[in-house]
Amino acid sequence: MDISDRIKELRKKTGLSQSKFSDKFGIPVRTLQQWEQGISAPPEYLVRMMAYILLFEETGSIKGEELIGEKREDDK
Repeated sequence: MDISDRIKELRKKTGLSQSKFSDKFGIPVRTLQQWEQGISAPPEYLVRMMAYILLFEETGSIKGEELIGEKREDDK
């Protein structure tokens, strides 16, 4: 799987449109489209950062840390 497929899969897995995904990471929609089409490619560190952030949001924690503002069941 090449980088364009990985980016597209990552975006679709999160259920974000190209516009919302681009806004989330501060990149132009056209840039994201070029990445997904294989016309250009982002730096590898950026792909890893996007995956890390989306994983953090999906699981609600990284290494057992809670999201800021998230209530525990025992909090009232």
